Amino acid sequence: MTFSLSSLVYLYDRAFRVLPPLQSLFLLFVRIYWGWLFSRTGYGKLMNLDRTTDFFASLDMPFPHLSALLVGLTELVGGVLMGLGLGARFVGLILSLEMLGAFAVAHRNELTHLLSSPEEFWSAPPFSFLFASLVVFLFGAGMFSLDHLLSRISKGLK
Repeated sequence: MTFSLSSLVYLYDRAFRVLPPLQSLFLLFVRIYWGWLFSRTGYGKLMNLDRTTDFFASLDMPFPHLSALLVGLTELVGGVLMGLGLGARFVGLILSLEMLGAFAVAHRNELTHLLSSPEEFWSAPPFSFLFASLVVFLFGAGMFSLDHLLSRISKGLK
């Protein structure tokens, strides 16, 4: 049995038609897992606001109490919204910017050694949060999300 190039392209196309649902399952896992972690860390910051404020003050952040409150609320609310897949791209962008801020302020050393010692950057606490936020920002929430449901509802109303 001989295969032509068009047969191979056809088989390739058929084999990879299963990927969109798998992509959505992966995005669901990323959103739920890191959304939970974000909301948990945000809740922890808010429940220990004095300690978080002291930590932010030790980093010479301006307005450490307000910053601690805003970071805690952003992580708590953003994590819940990420998990639900509601406003996921916007939330992914906001949380990505926050994690870049964490690198710039609290993990400056790891950031400055990004090219010379990338494993320090990858092993820094904000890295996995940054990565997950960027995945959600770049790829959206997937089919198993409130964003997708609301999109389908709004298309049905037109």
